[in-house]
Amino acid sequence: MSVINELVPEFKLKVVELIDSCKKRGIEMRPYCSVRSPQIQGKLWRQSRTREEVKEKIAFLETHHCGFLAGCIKDWGPLSGPKVTGAVPGFSWHQWAEAIDSVWVINGKSEWSTSKLFNGLNGYRVYVEEAKKLGLTPGGLWSSIKDWPHVQLRPETNINKIYTLEEINAEMEKRFGG
Repeated sequence: MSVINELVPEFKLKVVELIDSCKKRGIEMRPYCSVRSPQIQGKLWRQSRTREEVKEKIAFLETHHCGFLAGCIKDWGPLSGPKVTGAVPGFSWHQWAEAIDSVWVINGKSEWSTSKLFNGLNGYRVYVEEAKKLGLTPGGLWSSIKDWPHVQLRPETNINKIYTLEEINAEMEKRFGG
């Protein structure tokens, strides 16, 4: 099953159009991640944080009655690795089926460079341009962590401005809980 099929219907249609628009410009963008569980989000968030940062975030979530989200971070134990996200579990649109990550493919191989040109174009730059035309929010234009493979449906990056912590916790437990 294609990762595109996991997306909410409105976003799915736009992603199909986005991939087609890129292809018309000679760029193959291949979606590889759409829905990401809060458990995996917890792993990605935790891998670049100190023990103190992790303990502080878990305590914050537990204090706000978000035990499910806290558990998504706790369960991994210590991890190391590069910082890939600022979003804790439940706070990425991937968990809401409203975000997708795609890789630029040249001659069957993944390309991650945002400066390399192929036939005079950079795949990620084209991807961002076409996403904007469709009213989508590309992570390549963010001011903090540039996330060139990422595109999301909503312009709002802070889910907590739309839902309360308790609503996020409840929805994530409903969708992804044991």
